[in-house]
Amino acid sequence: MITRLKQRLKNSATQNQTVDTISTDALICATPKSLIALRQQARSVPLSAVKIISPQNGAYLSPFKGRGMEYEESRIYQPGDDVRNLDWRVTARSGKTYCKQFREERERSVLTWVDYRKTMLFATKGVYKSVMAARAAALLAWSAVHQGDRIGGLIFDEQQHHEIKPQTGDKAALHLIKQLCHHKNTNNSNLNQNNANAEQALVRLRRVARPGSLVILISDFRKLGPQAESHLMQLSRHNDMIMLFIYDPLERELPPAGTYRISDGAQSKILNTANKSLRSAHQQQFQQHLDSLQSLSRRFGMSLITCATDQNIEQALQQGLRLKRT
Repeated sequence: MITRLKQRLKNSATQNQTVDTISTDALICATPKSLIALRQQARSVPLSAVKIISPQNGAYLSPFKGRGMEYEESRIYQPGDDVRNLDWRVTARSGKTYCKQFREERERSVLTWVDYRKTMLFATKGVYKSVMAARAAALLAWSAVHQGDRIGGLIFDEQQHHEIKPQTGDKAALHLIKQLCHHKNTNNSNLNQNNANAEQALVRLRRVARPGSLVILISDFRKLGPQAESHLMQLSRHNDMIMLFIYDPLERELPPAGTYRISDGAQSKILNTANKSLRSAHQQQFQQHLDSLQSLSRRFGMSLITCATDQNIEQALQQGLRLKRT
C-alpha cells in the first residue's frame, strides 16, 4: 500500500489521468488552531454515560465490569472486610493479613488511543487519516472537558509513544492537542515495526486505563499483530470501549475504470482500475477487514464507529455515540 499520498484523484474518469496535488497543508497536518476551534462543536458529541446517579456515589452509574474505584492504601485486615480485597503481596511480606482500601472515583477517565503509523498518512479524498484521527481525538477531549471528565491517552507511530496521563480541564485538552500536532512520524521507520509497536501501544494503554474508563481506539486497525486481540479482551473487561475506524474511500472502492498515476512524493506507480477482477478483489479485501472489526467488537462488547476521510467526523461521532446509548 502507498503510505503517503500527497495527491488527490481527479473527479473525472478519463484515461491516463494524473492525480491532483493537495494545495493546503491543513489536509495533511492537524494544526492547534483547527483543533482548538472544535471546542464548541464538541458540545454536540454525546459522551455522557447511559445513566446518571447521585453525585454522592460518583458521577456515573457504571455499566462496566470494574469497581470504578482507585487503590488508596493497604491496612490490617478487620473482621467484615471483603476477602476479595486482600493484599497478598503486603500480607506475604509482613506476615500479617492486609486488606486493600479504595476510594471512589468522582470523575471518569476518557482515553484516546491515536494511531499515527504510516498507513494513517494517506488520503485521496478529504484529509489524511491521521488528520481525521486528530480531529476525532480533539472533539472527544473537548466533550470530556464539558462533562468534567479526565482526559488522557496515547499517541504512537512505528517508533514513538507519547503517553498523556488523565487530567481534568482545558489544560488537559490543550496538552493533548499539542501532542497531536507535534507528534512527527519519522520517515525512516520500518513498516515491519507496525505490528510490534501497535501491540506495545496497547500494552501501555492497559497500564494507563483504570477500571471504568472510557477508551476510544482511533485507527485504521491495519497490522495490529497476533497479540492485539488478547490486549483488547483484557481492556474490555473493565472499561467501556469504542473503536473508531478511519478509512479512505479508495481503500473501500477503486476509482472509475482508467489508469492513474499515484505517488508518495519519491516514487510513482501506475494503477489500472479497468480490471474487474482487481476491482472485485479490492472491495472484498476491504469488506473482510470491516467484517473482522465488527466481529471483534461484538465478541468483546465494544462499539464500532466508521468514518471515511471525506466525511464529517462530528456527525459520525454523533450518530455512533447516540446509537451506543440506545
